[in-house]
Amino acid sequence: MSPSTKATTVPFAYPRRETDHRPPLPEAVVLAVAALLLLTSAAGLVPPLSAVALAGAAGAVLAGVRLSGLVARGGAPPPAGRLARRRAVRRRVVWLLDAAVATAGLTTALPALVAPAHRPAVVAGGLALTGLLHAGALILLPARARPARRVRLRRAVDVLSLGVSLAFAGWVLLPPGELPPGVRELTVAGAAPLAVLAGGALADRRHRPGAALCRAGAAATLLGLGALLVLLVLRAPDRAALLAVPPVLAGALAVAAGAGRLAGGDPPRPAAGRGWPVVAAPAAVATLAAGWHAWVVGELDRPAVLLGLTVIPPLVARDLLAATDARRHAERLRAQEARFRALVSGGHDLVLLLDETLRVRWQSPAAARLFGLTDADVLDRPVTDLLHPADVPRAAELLAGVLAGTPPPLLTARLRGGDGGWRETESTVTDQRGVAEVGALVLHMRDVGERRRLERAVHRFAATDQLTGLANRVELLRALAAGRRTGALLVVDLHGVGGVNDTSGRAAGDAVLVQAADRLRSAVGPDGLVARLAASEFAVVTTAGPVLAYALGTRLLTALAEPYPLPGGAVRLAASIGLAELVDAGPEDVLRQADLARRRATQLGRNRLEWYDGYLEEQLVRRLDLERELPGAATRGELDLVYQPVLGLADGCPVGTEALVRWRSPALGTVLPAELLPVAADLGLAGELGRWVLGRACRQLADWAEAGSPLWMAVNVTPAELAGADFVERTAAVLAEHGVPGERLVIEVAEPLSAADPAAVVARLAGLRSLGVRIALDDFRAEHASLAQLRRLPIDLLKVDPDVVGGADDRQRVLLDVVVSLADRLGAAVTVERLESPAQVERARRAGCRYGQGFALARPATAERVEAYLEEFPSTSR
Repeated sequence: MSPSTKATTVPFAYPRRETDHRPPLPEAVVLAVAALLLLTSAAGLVPPLSAVALAGAAGAVLAGVRLSGLVARGGAPPPAGRLARRRAVRRRVVWLLDAAVATAGLTTALPALVAPAHRPAVVAGGLALTGLLHAGALILLPARARPARRVRLRRAVDVLSLGVSLAFAGWVLLPPGELPPGVRELTVAGAAPLAVLAGGALADRRHRPGAALCRAGAAATLLGLGALLVLLVLRAPDRAALLAVPPVLAGALAVAAGAGRLAGGDPPRPAAGRGWPVVAAPAAVATLAAGWHAWVVGELDRPAVLLGLTVIPPLVARDLLAATDARRHAERLRAQEARFRALVSGGHDLVLLLDETLRVRWQSPAAARLFGLTDADVLDRPVTDLLHPADVPRAAELLAGVLAGTPPPLLTARLRGGDGGWRETESTVTDQRGVAEVGALVLHMRDVGERRRLERAVHRFAATDQLTGLANRVELLRALAAGRRTGALLVVDLHGVGGVNDTSGRAAGDAVLVQAADRLRSAVGPDGLVARLAASEFAVVTTAGPVLAYALGTRLLTALAEPYPLPGGAVRLAASIGLAELVDAGPEDVLRQADLARRRATQLGRNRLEWYDGYLEEQLVRRLDLERELPGAATRGELDLVYQPVLGLADGCPVGTEALVRWRSPALGTVLPAELLPVAADLGLAGELGRWVLGRACRQLADWAEAGSPLWMAVNVTPAELAGADFVERTAAVLAEHGVPGERLVIEVAEPLSAADPAAVVARLAGLRSLGVRIALDDFRAEHASLAQLRRLPIDLLKVDPDVVGGADDRQRVLLDVVVSLADRLGAAVTVERLESPAQVERARRAGCRYGQGFALARPATAERVEAYLEEFPSTSR
């Protein structure tokens, strides 16, 4: 503990018990000794004045020890400040009280030690000094807050009433007859300070109990010393002096106890009702004194009667003040009640008071205005009779919990109104059974129907797609998070809506989306949830198992593929659907999985349904990596070509090569054309990639020509490149740049895609042949449409799949004869690609095919390895 902290602690510590009202052991011992002394002295065993001296000394010593201990435990002087000044004042108060207690004890002890003639003077001096010391200590007590004028007037009347009563009691308790001069006057005059001290003690007994104890102790001490002085002046028997012991002893102990509370900061007592002594004490004192006088002496003399009559006006004034206060308090209560009624009647809450059986004992006047309920409809009925039957169990449980002491929650229930309809309400419940003025459960009930309707409308607006009326993405995620653990999620992408917007307008596109939403709703049924995710993306949540969910996806594809009627004519759209199971994944994860499957379906050609699995995600992640890394690969020098030799099947000598592109990515490794070309097409990089391949292939042709290897080079060209208006010119420029004869270059065109625009393809191919470039039709299939194209396309080479020559049955041999015969008649040479075994090579050679290509003949290799491979042959032919 730091010094600053120590400086703020209480300077005195007086042990006291707040809950145990029994006196501590030393006080109990002193009281027992004093009682024993009084009894033995009354029995004549101990001289009375000696007993008074010993009892007074015992009380003074104990109180002095207590007070001295408070000062001794005060510690070092505190630093300057308001708290320090307050502590110094308290220390001086305790010193003065200690001196007063010691003076009072000494005053009770001296009469037994001095001659009888000097005893009144000694006691009078001790009384005066004790009074001065007590007055100085009480004056130094901290001032209390200045009360209101009415309170000050009432306290003044209380002090006056008590003072007059004490003066009357002192007058009538004196023995009748002639008394020494000044005794009666001294007795009457002593009533004033006693009344002031007693009145102050009664006024401060709750808010400042320590100060009240000090005042009460001072009053008791002065009363005892004053009584001792009067008895000595009247030369009363010595046993009468024993009457002074109880007040002196009690006063000393009360002063010590009060000083202890002052040293501890004088904490207030718990709040309590107004005590009877303030009002009843004056009347009780006067009544007891008059009764004693009537019993012992007889009738009252004129001065006593007049003094007794003076007790009445203060009591009447006190009663008038009390009546005025009561009237003012009643008016204030009426005003508060009127305000309360106005608030309750004009508020928006219905207030109900329920007893422990949950019956309604009172309802606020707002019931008729808010709910149309009369007292006859509500009072003396269980509150559960007023609620909707579906809400009764929960309401009864909640109210029972409140009765059992559970913290009251918010009660939501439907209340039957006066018109018979149900009102949605919210109620706060307060347990006021412990409040005497209430003694009930209090329900503050409010009609929240309009708010709930607005909340539901806002929720519908926030959770619904405004065009289609379907749920939106937010509502879909909420439904997925609501605990669904079985079923599947299907994400549907409708392709071609953008084209409808471009050609027919936005209204037509919206009409298509509305029709698609209706078809989805019809196919899914009432058990599923259909939502719109984006412009042309939808989602379907179904509780069916995986197999049934897949069947549902198939039906959705069929429904969405039907024509969409529009004012300008019907349109057809394609769809891609991804399916993911609802397992333990979160809503966002399930949606991501279904969307990945949908993207895979789109990549594989649309009008498909793909099922999500871990391998699919790996493929899509790799696809994303490819799309991220491919741009700029040519500039970074990551592209490369490998070359696969093409051999003549008759002599096994190489006649040409096919250029195959490879992407040597530092991050992804080697990427083959089957994976590279679709990504480049989707990114719009096919043209850039094709130009790089053509330029690099022609440069390699030029290098080989200088080395004496007159091979031709086949380069694959995509339909997009071939459709370019400047493709022929660019090809001529590349050939001229590298000095390569046109006949050394072979342009391969994929056969299934060459029929997309036959006129444009024929024009481009004719332009290439005018440059001397030879044309190869790749992936030729022996079908009716493919055979018909041979008459229109200027073709030099026909590349067929090994399946054409792979069969050994008569049908396959006839088909191969047709293809070879037709190629010979058109002047085209047949090249069999992807030959994987010597048997396939032999069948192709015996069938009359001129060229072959595949792993069974030669694998793709770099230019250096191809050159080394060519050195094994003495010559090459075209």
